[in-house]
Amino acid sequence: MKFRLTAVAVSALLAVSVAGCATSEQNVRGGTGALIGGGLGAIAGQALGHDTKSTVVGAAGGALLGAAIGTVTTPQGGTQNLCRYQRRDGSIYTAPCEGNGGGAYGGGY
Repeated sequence: MKFRLTAVAVSALLAVSVAGCATSEQNVRGGTGALIGGGLGAIAGQALGHDTKSTVVGAAGGALLGAAIGTVTTPQGGTQNLCRYQRRDGSIYTAPCEGNGGGAYGGGY
C-alpha cells in the first residue's frame, strides 16, 4: 500500500512538473491529455488486473496515448497573426494585426 501511494505521488509530481513547462497550445493539450489518459489508464488497469503492476502499466499506457491524442488534435492556426481589438461599444473582435503584422513581438528585428 505504501509503494502504491509513493508511486501515485511521484507520478503526479512528474506530471505536474512537465505540464508546468508547457507553453504552446500543443504542449498544453498534450500535457492535459497525458494527465487525463494516465488517470483513466490507472483506473482501467486496476479494474482489469486488480494489482499494482496493472495499475502502473495502465497509467503509463494511458498517459502516452492521452499525450499523443492531445498533441495531434490541436487545431492548427494559420500563419497569420491575429490581434484582439475592442469596438467603441465595448465588444471585442479578432482581426489580422495592423502595422508590421506581428504586434509588439512579431518579428522584423
